[in-house]
Amino acid sequence: MTIDGHAGLADRVILVTGGSRGLGREMALALGEAGAKMVVTGSGPSAALDQTVGELKALRGADDAMGIVADVADAAACDQVISETVDRFGRLDVLVNNAGLGMRLVSEAFNTDPTRFWETEPDAWRRIIDVNLNGAFHMARSAARQMIAQAQGKIINISTSDQTMVRKGYAPYGPSKAALEAASRIWAQDLEGTGVDVNVYLPGGAADTDFIPGGAGRTGADGNLLPADIMRRAIVWLCSPMSDGQTGGRYIARNWDSSLPAALAAKGALSAPAERPAIM
Repeated sequence: MTIDGHAGLADRVILVTGGSRGLGREMALALGEAGAKMVVTGSGPSAALDQTVGELKALRGADDAMGIVADVADAAACDQVISETVDRFGRLDVLVNNAGLGMRLVSEAFNTDPTRFWETEPDAWRRIIDVNLNGAFHMARSAARQMIAQAQGKIINISTSDQTMVRKGYAPYGPSKAALEAASRIWAQDLEGTGVDVNVYLPGGAADTDFIPGGAGRTGADGNLLPADIMRRAIVWLCSPMSDGQTGGRYIARNWDSSLPAALAAKGALSAPAERPAIM
């Protein structure tokens, strides 16, 4: 595959956490189709993980795709994922920090009957923060060390819309993503001059995944529900050599115009930078 006449992802090694289903699965398959050697993780053994890995092997060949069971909230498990990836492929070019937990862990009715923060069980709060924020840190920490040694790499953190970060009844999910975006901005600065880029990528609205409860009226808070495959739009560019040196950005899949050349589409999908975060 080529992107605007440039080489795609041939032989790039890409790791997508939480790649069994939903947004992670769509991104992993798009990257595999573009020629990448793929590693996907799942928090536990599952038919979904097996299916995604099987489809990637069919795309890339049995030697160029693998699945790893790992809980990203476990720092040692994250170190092991990076170690297994490098042992298998010799390097790691891109980490897509997609593994996450949503508000269904707090309440199955969160989108119709918001749970106030004082009604949230501490174990649910802790688990969402551990996966969505600490898990991304554990993976990025281990991956960055490998990438710095290579003098090249990319870390892409999957986030959510800014409205969701502060929406009533969306704690701790919203705050976990706000913290991840703040961390991403810091990591991009910390990694300046190393050859490692850090960017944020998000759908641009609620997506049709297991994060949204089933039943009648199944939509996001704004009444819309984006297809999960919307995440295919920009992920190949973000992982490709064409985005080398682009760091500290926030890209919105919904705003990526696939009819445009990638460079122009990227400009349209990039959120305007802010001098400082504006939360309140």
